[in-house]
Amino acid sequence: MVTRLLAVQAQDPRGFRLAVRSRSTGLTAADVDAALTERRSLVVGWLQRGTLHLVRADDYWWLHPLTTPQLHTSNQRRLRQEGVDEVHAAHGVQVVLDAVAHGPRTREELRARLDDAGVPTARQALVHVLLAASLHGDLVRGPVVDGQQAFVSAAQWLGPPPPPIARSQALARLAVRYLEGHGPASATDLAKWAGITLGAAREGLTAAGDVIEPVAGEGPELVDLRDREAAAPLPPPRLLGPFDPVLHGWADRTPLVGAHQGVVTSNGLFRACALAGGRVVATWRLAAGALTIDPLEPLADDVTDALEADGTAVLRFLGLP
Repeated sequence: MVTRLLAVQAQDPRGFRLAVRSRSTGLTAADVDAALTERRSLVVGWLQRGTLHLVRADDYWWLHPLTTPQLHTSNQRRLRQEGVDEVHAAHGVQVVLDAVAHGPRTREELRARLDDAGVPTARQALVHVLLAASLHGDLVRGPVVDGQQAFVSAAQWLGPPPPPIARSQALARLAVRYLEGHGPASATDLAKWAGITLGAAREGLTAAGDVIEPVAGEGPELVDLRDREAAAPLPPPRLLGPFDPVLHGWADRTPLVGAHQGVVTSNGLFRACALAGGRVVATWRLAAGALTIDPLEPLADDVTDALEADGTAVLRFLGLP
């Protein structure tokens, strides 16, 4: 599943596990944890758009240099805003990298190391110091330790990186892999999803021209998002977790959410929602082991029944009674 989507937004730990659930059969959250911890086939890192993403381990090494260089400036600005000057930032990065060089470390363990070293960690300072260390290319979230995903050295956890590939080759690979999971789509969609310039997205689609077939007369702009529903049959009613990839995959999510724009809040939270007929029709929540579906419009009985059955599947996936 992760191979097909290439990168799954992962700042919500339950959310990225549920993204796997809704696109697979017979798996559990424990299987995702095993891929992160035992098989080391998946990893979470700060990649496109400066956001945490779940990716295949061997994709991390080419995605990181392609999608993160443009993040350095904004990271430095946020560090200054959080009271971390250039000297403290450089020292903090080294403290983090030294700590993970000796094995997995949880977020709180790294906070304690930074506090001892006199590096600010209050408010959002810790997050941006960790991001700065990640931008160096040797900090990722790997194994699950006591229910938390610990930070590790990428080189130690995944093995030494392969030889780098040319940027043009990486852009072509990005375009092909993106379209495998999100096509039909346009260069605008790719640029928004990957956090790259429109020119780079067009370059990637053009370079991938021997692998994909552009729509006649469209060049690198493959097909408008509004035509995407003709590409594949619609899935059955399904519960999606917070920050689900279907809400991040294209520049315009209106065909999916319609009038229910509130599933994406003004402060950038993507609520857990339900799809039926290829559209968002409800939100849902989980509290104290009880799953509640909140319709956003009148639902047919068969849709309600299907979503309730999927709710039982969600609980089973998460290992809840």
